[in-house]
Amino acid sequence: MTYRSMLVALDALPANPARINIAIALARQFEAHLIGLAPIPTLDLQTLQAAAMDDYVARASATMQAQAHDIAQHFHARCEAAALPSFEALVDKAPVAESLTSRAQCTDLLVMSQPDPSLPGHKQQLAELEEVLLDCSRPVLLVPYTHLEPLRLRRVLLAWDGSRESVRAMTDALPLLRRAEAVTLMHWRGEADDQRPLERLAGLRQWLAFQGVDAEVRDEVTPLSVGDALLNAASDHGADLIVMGAYGHARWTERLFGGVSRTLLQSMTVPVLMSH
Repeated sequence: MTYRSMLVALDALPANPARINIAIALARQFEAHLIGLAPIPTLDLQTLQAAAMDDYVARASATMQAQAHDIAQHFHARCEAAALPSFEALVDKAPVAESLTSRAQCTDLLVMSQPDPSLPGHKQQLAELEEVLLDCSRPVLLVPYTHLEPLRLRRVLLAWDGSRESVRAMTDALPLLRRAEAVTLMHWRGEADDQRPLERLAGLRQWLAFQGVDAEVRDEVTPLSVGDALLNAASDHGADLIVMGAYGHARWTERLFGGVSRTLLQSMTVPVLMSH
């Protein structure tokens, strides 16, 4: 298993250049075809009066289409400058989340960015990202909006909670795990929880070894939420990448009670590969 084709989301946000750089570097490492996709954002019409709507929609739509084409052309120029052998740039009129999830079906990996809470439109961007994570049939590599460096693979943290999603993320990340210098497979539990997961951790370590990945196994008892414990572990281990399942519970449950996925989307400090 490897990555033969990748899709990177393109937009006009400040995180776009760093995201493109990471996608180009990954495509080069895996000799993969890289697709840059610039969806045309959806207009927010809630604040407009009916009389002004038609004229505004026509002008705003033309502006956003032109911007999307400019973004796609810039991506094309970046790939040419990087001498990437196989790439293409696309513009799509479909809604952002629908566009990305649909196009990602024909690729092996989708690269996106964590929404920046200080920017206008953050709530809409977060909602679109959550929709992609829930509906996407491929793994999503999320780059923190503060991350400006290349993606390093010295130390990778695998978060396992016994869910189907966490195992799928582990499988989806195999091409990256095989290139990592050190991989840590971690599980967190409260003091009252039993130790039965330890047997499955040993089995997962063996499975990873069969896949060419030598992983250290760690089971930790913690009073913290799993999301906070995961972030602390990433910092303590100097992790360059976190691999985890996304939305192992229903999204409304995670929104109501917190949830590891929501914690990471809000507070990630290193790139995170998520699979649902």
